Amino acid sequence: MDKAIKLIDTAGKQEANLIVFPEAFIPAYPRGMRFGAVVGSRSDSGRNDFLRYAENAITVPGPETDQLGVAVKKAGAYTVIGVIERDQETSGGTLYCTAIFFGPDGKLLGKHRKMKPTGSERLIWGEGDGSTLPVFDTPYGKIGSLICWENYMPLARAAMYDKGIQIYIAPTADSRDTWFASMQHIAIEGRCFVLSCNQYSTKYMYEEDLLETEENQKMSDEITRGGSCIVNPLGEFLVKPVFGKEEILYALLDLDDITRGHYDFDVVGHYRRKDVFKLIVNEEKQ
Repeated sequence: MDKAIKLIDTAGKQEANLIVFPEAFIPAYPRGMRFGAVVGSRSDSGRNDFLRYAENAITVPGPETDQLGVAVKKAGAYTVIGVIERDQETSGGTLYCTAIFFGPDGKLLGKHRKMKPTGSERLIWGEGDGSTLPVFDTPYGKIGSLICWENYMPLARAAMYDKGIQIYIAPTADSRDTWFASMQHIAIEGRCFVLSCNQYSTKYMYEEDLLETEENQKMSDEITRGGSCIVNPLGEFLVKPVFGKEEILYALLDLDDITRGHYDFDVVGHYRRKDVFKLIVNEEKQ
């Protein structure tokens, strides 16, 4: 929380209008942790590591979003931040990987819950539904978000395009070379700006008293190499991926570039072929 507030303040002082954080920034993306799980069994130490992770998750809204809102209001910028959200609607026992959106007045605008956790993420995060697929109209363009490998779901992308997204926010934990090709593809396909934000982390950033650290210790010192980047609507990098360090990226976005791109391709306009294809999105709360 302290780090998030400091970074919001830093970007605000640079007169940023939109600030984007990585996936699961609060409390962390738990790369390398096993949580004691093998097929057919769990361990007591893994359950206790999960307890610790759950206790460091936040409620939305809640005291942490109030604190973030104060920092956002001071910065005066729209802000999107990845958090692990603790369910408040039923038992309180399920965690969600969530992106939360703030207006420049510090008010919580809404959230997007990751619809499909990937691989072993499914052990610790529940699935969101179609009721949290917002696109917000701001003075700087229409903003929305899909998280990490949701961006490989063609129909999820189509739903965002259909809502007129102009600034497509893709917080992630993936820093492989193939990810950046996808970010360029999405920018071209959606004729939108793509802001992809990833963490830079080393295994030495982890707390030493975690109970299950075997897998973590086997990993290289640099667990996640970063790779945040900004892409324009023709798939060109405004800011190339940054590796090997923590850094805030800045870019000026010219929304007229979206219209220039629509000259020859508009995925939900003149290129859509509604007579052939139909998109149905269930946005009811499940």
